[in-house]
Amino acid sequence: MTLRTSPLDASHRALGAKLVPFGGWDMPLSYPAGTLAEHKACRSAAVAFDVSHLGTVRVEGPGSLGCLQAAFTNDLAKVAPGRAQYTHLLDEHDASVLDDIIVWWLGEDVFEVMPNASNTDRVVGAIGGDDVTATRALIAVQGPESRERLATISPEAATVGRFRVRNAVVAGAVCTVAGTGYTGEDGLELAVPAEAAAAVWDAVLAAGVVPAGLGARDTLRLEAGLPLHGHELGPGITPLQAGLGWVVAWDKPGGFRGREALLAERERGVSRLLRGLAVEGRRPPRAEQAVALRGEPVGVVTSGNFSPVLGHGIALAFLPPGLAEGATVTIDMRGEAVPARIVSTPFVSRDH
Repeated sequence: MTLRTSPLDASHRALGAKLVPFGGWDMPLSYPAGTLAEHKACRSAAVAFDVSHLGTVRVEGPGSLGCLQAAFTNDLAKVAPGRAQYTHLLDEHDASVLDDIIVWWLGEDVFEVMPNASNTDRVVGAIGGDDVTATRALIAVQGPESRERLATISPEAATVGRFRVRNAVVAGAVCTVAGTGYTGEDGLELAVPAEAAAAVWDAVLAAGVVPAGLGARDTLRLEAGLPLHGHELGPGITPLQAGLGWVVAWDKPGGFRGREALLAERERGVSRLLRGLAVEGRRPPRAEQAVALRGEPVGVVTSGNFSPVLGHGIALAFLPPGLAEGATVTIDMRGEAVPARIVSTPFVSRDH
């Protein structure tokens, strides 16, 4: 299969990025400074990720709001034009999460729906609209100094609030700017016309923002306890199992796709819940490793890694409901039963 490339592909290669296949795209895993340095830069200052592999589906015209309301779990009536909202698309039969999505509500009947890379066609099949992914690059500027750095090249972009969205001029290009991200830090995402992407990227880096790749994006989101589709969300995993019941608007007029199946699960009770695990020492847990309680298998790690901020291993795992925070389980790390403690998430909060 031929991998798709970002409008910033040449920029990444010029910076010496290590490129890897991801969701059908050739994307930067890291730059010469390395994932650990990029992670720390995001927690202490500001980094820029190219997340152009995420989809953009434009839905507009009369009936657009009703279409999205019927498809997605959250309730857009809670927000308004100029806002962004996190939501889920469910399987109508078992209520598992087909995709987790951000909706940018740009105008009265204009929406941009942001699926995960490999799910764009599935989302278009559910809601219609136009796949405009190829027309733009998506740059995520994240970190406690992200707004300060961005303000030097676009004061209006830097003032876009959390989960707000509006147009702003950045380095001479009209961009759509949203106060969203995937790191646990403050930040902004810039949808940039493809032809202006390299100029905007260069201006962002010239403002003192460090380029960062998918490796740091993953360790950052894990520290923040954020789910990754294909790991904490996907076939057989419902919002309730993932601890994301807040994204479900149960009483939304007209309901939503998968509501009846999800309601049935709520009534009978979930069989498992996503929990955080902390491991002493630098050894990182890994996805698919078995979790046991008093020698009996009780679950499996969905994501695990070394936490650069905490200095020890952390993981997410589906475990039986009712296990208390602070309880000890073991993770099978290559045949060794390594103790792990159940902890609350996020592992690292914004004030870290």
